Amino acid sequence: MNSSTCIFCSIVRGDIPASVVYEDEQVLAFLDIDPIQKGHVLVIPKLHVTNLLDVPEALYGPLFRAAQRVARAQKKGLGADGVNLLQNNGSAAGQVIDHVHLHLIPRYEGDGLHWSWQSDGYESRAESQETADKIKKVIDEWIAYR
Repeated sequence: MNSSTCIFCSIVRGDIPASVVYEDEQVLAFLDIDPIQKGHVLVIPKLHVTNLLDVPEALYGPLFRAAQRVARAQKKGLGADGVNLLQNNGSAAGQVIDHVHLHLIPRYEGDGLHWSWQSDGYESRAESQETADKIKKVIDEWIAYR
């Protein structure tokens, strides 16, 4: 998918209407048309970026600053007790639109919304450390390479 066929890019261009809650030079935030909860907002970079792995570092600040502003507004404007921030990265993680986006879902005490989060725990502390070491090794290599 590219920016000419991307539904979120069409929203950015104004070709498809959206209920916009925030916009600046780099970011757009609008209501999800199929919300988990009323007030569910999607925060996207205006630049077409497929997933989290492709987001230029310079966009992280503007993207998360916008997310923080929206979350604060959801709490104050909607009276939300909390906010879930979700980002599905890749189809295996549930990403449906191939344009990176953050879900901000207002939450209320007793709203009944639950994630089916089942732990796939580690067999031992050694297995946990081995997993951490694999991730850390790649990060350390990237840092050394830069």
